[in-house]
Amino acid sequence: METTDNTTQPTTTEEQKATEVEETTTTTTSTPATENKEQKKQNTKHDKEKKKQERLAARQQKTAEVEYKKDPNDISAHLFGDLELNRSQSDPELRYARTFTQVKDLDASLQGQEVLVRGRLHTSRATGKMCFIVLREQFATVQSVLFVSEKISKGMVDFSRRIPKESIIDLKAIVSVPEKEVQGCSQKVELQITEVWVVNKSVPMLPFQLEDASRRVENQEDEEKAPENKEESKDGKMAVVGQDVRLNNRIIDLRVPANQALMRLQSAVGFLFREFLYSKDFIEIHSPKLIGGTSEGGANVFRLPYFDQEACLAQSPQLYKQMVLCGDMQRVFEIGPVFRAEDSNTNRHLCEFTGLDIEMVFKEHYFEILDLLADLFVHIFQGLETRFGKELAIVAEQYHFEPFKCKTPVVRLNFKEAVQLLAENGLFQEPLQDLNTYNEQQLGRLVREKYDTDFYMLYGYPTNARPFYTMLDPTDPNYTNSYDFFMRGEEITSGAQRIHDPEFLAQRATAHNIPVNTIQEYIDSFKYGAPPHGGCGIGLERVVKLYCGIRNIRKCSLFPRDPKRLRP
Repeated sequence: METTDNTTQPTTTEEQKATEVEETTTTTTSTPATENKEQKKQNTKHDKEKKKQERLAARQQKTAEVEYKKDPNDISAHLFGDLELNRSQSDPELRYARTFTQVKDLDASLQGQEVLVRGRLHTSRATGKMCFIVLREQFATVQSVLFVSEKISKGMVDFSRRIPKESIIDLKAIVSVPEKEVQGCSQKVELQITEVWVVNKSVPMLPFQLEDASRRVENQEDEEKAPENKEESKDGKMAVVGQDVRLNNRIIDLRVPANQALMRLQSAVGFLFREFLYSKDFIEIHSPKLIGGTSEGGANVFRLPYFDQEACLAQSPQLYKQMVLCGDMQRVFEIGPVFRAEDSNTNRHLCEFTGLDIEMVFKEHYFEILDLLADLFVHIFQGLETRFGKELAIVAEQYHFEPFKCKTPVVRLNFKEAVQLLAENGLFQEPLQDLNTYNEQQLGRLVREKYDTDFYMLYGYPTNARPFYTMLDPTDPNYTNSYDFFMRGEEITSGAQRIHDPEFLAQRATAHNIPVNTIQEYIDSFKYGAPPHGGCGIGLERVVKLYCGIRNIRKCSLFPRDPKRLRP
């Protein structure tokens, strides 16, 4: 912790004046150049945005000019059109009078039956007197066809082909099984449309086309390097929707099947996490996120005023989950937000992410925690593979990844063994320092080659690499009773046995330059008898990212927060 030297002599009046003159001169001299540069930058940005808006306005106008105007005398007028805005104005007693069929449930067993379906107009294509519509509901898509007949007018077909993409529509149709299998849709039946109603219309021009955003990606770096506007791509290649464009329009981006699947897999990890821990007699807790001081004594916290006090957003529920163990809860977990004010613009860091936290007492040795955590992760990995295979397959269709390997029993390495393994392969690792990113990745590669696994645990970290509350190794104070777990060569959880003696804890806090008075309640909670205990914190988004081989963690976060992104 940096301290202020109170013995420094005050600056003389002459020195102050000289400094003020120098600063004024420097400011005055540099201001015109700085202002001109900044002004040019702003002008360029403004011109670019203006042209973008002009292009958009022109397209919107072109679309508006050809918008369909319904003929009230059309013989099919009662079979198509725009529905009145739903304000729940219908009779509530009739709310289930109509039965909707989900797109995913449309199959050959419904052949010949009339169904009512609601979804988004994914694509439409008109050929002569026919119009083909692909209706999408989440993952599922079905081909629908409308053609001029005695009951279907040309006006109805014309209306249908002009409905903007992504509009929400209701189709009443007869299910049929075509002789030639439908290609490009998840459902192998076809809908013979009898009615078309627009529930809510999308604007005609989308920020990007879902077909472009859903296309298979061979190199995920292409998305990060793609230009903001596809018009800027002059090489003739198919448009690549860039990461920033996606995130700026996250609502549209989330409709992409792979992103739908990633969010479902994120939900699945949370579900499997809870499922396992409930079966092991854990209690779910909800700790405060507004706290005084800092949760782990670090400087990288988001500070904010709290009435007449200073507060910060919790870096983790660490101190609170330990405190509740002193309240005899014995085994607890939490799923909640974690805030880190770290200026890390990497593909693996977020300023806000979802933490899966665990804390538990043990009887003899902290390896009891490792045993439970190993079983937990095996449960999650096996659950994803056996119960969420559809979602994994959808992700793999766009972002191919090698199946995740988890050897059982889970591979365990001592930190010293890891240093030795790296050394044997020509890689130096300081034995008393944490792994850097490169060595972490290389160690993952070496472990996979040696043990044929993408998942392993590393225990016995150096003291310099762990927080103040970590229990020291009883045989060597340079090391600790701590551990990390890794997936595909990247750390996904960090944990340890905690110090449960108040005097020892205060000593360690002082050694880490943490004012004891800022964590006094935490230390006091151990004064009335505390059991040996430990736990860990797991990054939910990171687990999904690594299991699915996703390059950038932002894709695995619902609305990611990083040093440069606070919206949407």
